[in-house]
Amino acid sequence: MLLAKVRGTVVSTCKEPSLNGVKFLLVQLISEAGDLLPDYTVAADVVGAGPGEWVLITQGSGARQHSGYETRPVDAAVIAIVDTVSLDSGALYNKRDDFS
Repeated sequence: MLLAKVRGTVVSTCKEPSLNGVKFLLVQLISEAGDLLPDYTVAADVVGAGPGEWVLITQGSGARQHSGYETRPVDAAVIAIVDTVSLDSGALYNKRDDFS
């Protein structure tokens, strides 16, 4: 799993038919220090995440483990919305602080 921040949505009206109804998010990966990395990916959203939220994504075959996604050509999926991230040195992220 990777930690990422939702930066926006991706809309495609012409796509593989099994992807109809799938919401796609543009996510930017986050370093262990909480800094945004230059790497982006597009992930299918199975949890209802929104712009600005920190999320966990999975890639590869793990992205197809969600019910109904087993046969869809999905390589990345948002599988959790993050509430908090804590390190030995203290809190790195708290959703409540970020959206207050």
